Parts: sequence; C-alpha cells; structure tokens
Amino acid sequence: MNLMVKARGLIHDYVSRDEDGNIEGKIRAIDGVDLDIRPGQFIAVLGHNGSGKSTLAKHLNALLNPTEGTVLIDGKDTTDESELWNIRQEAGMIFQNPDNQIIGQIVEEDVGFGPENIGVPTKEIWERVEESLRAVGMYKYRSKSPNRLSGGQKQRVSIAGVIAMHPKCIIMDEPTAMLDPSGRKEVIRAARALNDVEKITIILITHYMEEAIYADRVFVMDHGRIALSGTPREVFSNVEKMQELHLDVPYVTLLAHQLGRSGLKLPEGILNKEELKEALQSAVPSAFIGE
Repeated sequence: MNLMVKARGLIHDYVSRDEDGNIEGKIRAIDGVDLDIRPGQFIAVLGHNGSGKSTLAKHLNALLNPTEGTVLIDGKDTTDESELWNIRQEAGMIFQNPDNQIIGQIVEEDVGFGPENIGVPTKEIWERVEESLRAVGMYKYRSKSPNRLSGGQKQRVSIAGVIAMHPKCIIMDEPTAMLDPSGRKEVIRAARALNDVEKITIILITHYMEEAIYADRVFVMDHGRIALSGTPREVFSNVEKMQELHLDVPYVTLLAHQLGRSGLKLPEGILNKEELKEALQSAVPSAFIGE
C-alpha cells in the first residue's frame, strides 16, 4: 500500500548569510526524521516551541525542501518540481491565522476560489462549495461576509476552502492557536468528522494535548527529532518523559497518574473523565455506593 507520507533521514537546516551571501550560521530544525503515515490516519504532532514541528509541517506539502533526506507525499518526491502542483493539491495546508487564508468577500466565493483557480467547471465548483461547507457545518453561512464570523467559524471556512480542492491529506499547522476554547472545539470536531466520514488523512500539529487524544498515532518532537511515538494512550502514559520534554499531558491523565503514585491502583494512560470515573469505581468501589 502506498504511504500518504514517507520521510527518510529528513534534515532541515535554516541558513543565515551575510551581505555577500556567505554562510554565517546554521540552525538545525529537523534532525534525521523518519516518518510513515498511512492513508486515512489521524496523526497528531506535538512539541514545544522550537521543537521542529512547524518546519516538519511545511515539508509535508513541499513549502520547504529537505537539506538532506527525502519526503514522499503519496509517492511523489517533494523535490521534484514537476510534481509540486499535484503535491499541493493532494496535501492541503491550514495555518494558524484564518485571516491569512480567507480572501473572498463572501464565504462561498472564498471556498470556490481554489477550484476556480485550477479550472474546475463552474457547475462542479458550486457542487464542491456546497459539499465542503456542509462537511464543516458552515453551509448556512455561505452568503455571509467572513469578517462577520467568529475565529472558529473563519477557520472552518479555511478548511472548507482546502476540502473544495479534493485533497487526500490536510496538514493543520496549529489551526486552533489563535482561537478561544469553543472555537478550538469546533475546528477539532470538523477535523475528526473529515477523517471519520470523508477518510481524509489529517496531520494535526498542535501544542494542546487534549486535541491529540483523538489521534490514531501521536509523534512528539524535541530538538528536531521524534522523541516519542505511539497511540495517545501509549504516549501519555509517559508522564515523566513528557514533563522532561517540557510538555503537559491531558489534565485527566495527570490527575490519574498522581492518584496512582499516591497508592491507588489505576491503569496508565487514562485519557478522559469517563475512563477515570470507571477506573476509580474499580479501585474504590465503596466510594460510589449510593450513586
């Protein structure tokens, strides 16, 4: 089976030069990353600021080229200029600030801009606009000005604009960083629905641990390398290791871990309140008598 993303020995150096163009210094942002992502997976990439996660995101739709190593998107090499157009259609990108991606005066015009640019027939453009807005729950706002929408709604319009290009994969580079908690929930709900229903591969770059618990697989980056990987349960079971990497774990996971250290026999990697309640009922059933 073709991998959606295959990176081997990926290295990226940011190079600074003096006025004459001579190299003054190098910063290694990605340091020998190997990555396999299968079609239809929901992937979360975590890491503190400067860990390399946003640089990695930019490699996944060929906004950056490797200093060393290779990145293949659906079998296409990101350094092959003849494939750039295809790669960027197949791997759409959502950035932090939705205002930087929205250019239309009306929501449906904005969503239709991408397909129109690539020569999709007018009738099909409107079909794509409708299906994309419905997929993110924004169809009823199709005639509104984007300026009148909340941050979460704007970001969902950005996502609809990418969906209208019919990508196989959507890379979301901290898409909720500028949103309030309700906006964050809207965007993550939309991403999960696209993955569940449309089977679009989602690669979510985030520093919000709670957003990663829905992923099939989590990669934790540190100093340009993958420091931890596994299912959310496997990764968040490593509470001390995550703390060493200056990262949180979901609050419920941390609480369960601390209760476990105080003597309660609780499983590692509890991810939500329901799991914690069940574990507590098993560990101290007498406390729940009369519920």
